[in-house]
Amino acid sequence: MKNLKKILVFLLIAFVIAQFFKPEKNNGDLTTINSFIAETNPPENVKKILETTCFDCHSDKTNYPWYNSITPVNYWLASHIKDGKKHLDFSKWRSYSLKKKEHKMDELYEEVEEGEMPLNSYTWTHGDAKLTPAQIDAVVAWGKKVQGSYKAQMMAK
Repeated sequence: MKNLKKILVFLLIAFVIAQFFKPEKNNGDLTTINSFIAETNPPENVKKILETTCFDCHSDKTNYPWYNSITPVNYWLASHIKDGKKHLDFSKWRSYSLKKKEHKMDELYEEVEEGEMPLNSYTWTHGDAKLTPAQIDAVVAWGKKVQGSYKAQMMAK
């Protein structure tokens, strides 16, 4: 029992000290997605879905929940954001080649259609990010339309 108490005290002290160390926040400017919005022209309902479910992890601006103040949760969130931006970064859309844009749109609507995105770990804490079948259909229809326009542009070249 004495050893258990020492271990718990040590863990508590380590936890308190860890609170002084935080990862860098993803606090860029949300205007960086303007070129994506202008180019892909999502209908208002799809734009709202993207804002609610995608931009936190796939752009330069994250709206952090209160629990991001707690280490090690903040490192876990930072890792998710870094990984999300590695796969798709709406803030860098302008720099993507036409072929990459076409491919990313394909991935975007497929991930949504298959229920892979948004991640379950995101929807657990962001209830408004859970997509209804109608929302999924809207994103998929828009994504296919945008992907088709990129394919047409590639064929025209």
